[in-house]
Amino acid sequence: MKYKVNETCIGCGLCASTCPEAFSMGDSGLAVATEKEVSTELLASAEDAKNGCPLGAITEE
Repeated sequence: MKYKVNETCIGCGLCASTCPEAFSMGDSGLAVATEKEVSTELLASAEDAKNGCPLGAITEE
């Protein structure tokens, strides 16, 4: 599964701290999702990051 961070991101960093293998903080200070498929071992953590986003800025592709 792949994820995308949309324009409502405020750069809180919660997703990157929850699942750093799938999300990181970009140079702009906003979150970015990895362009690779998230492995099955990390899906639960990536879903926690998505569900924990205070603005719902993370979607599945």
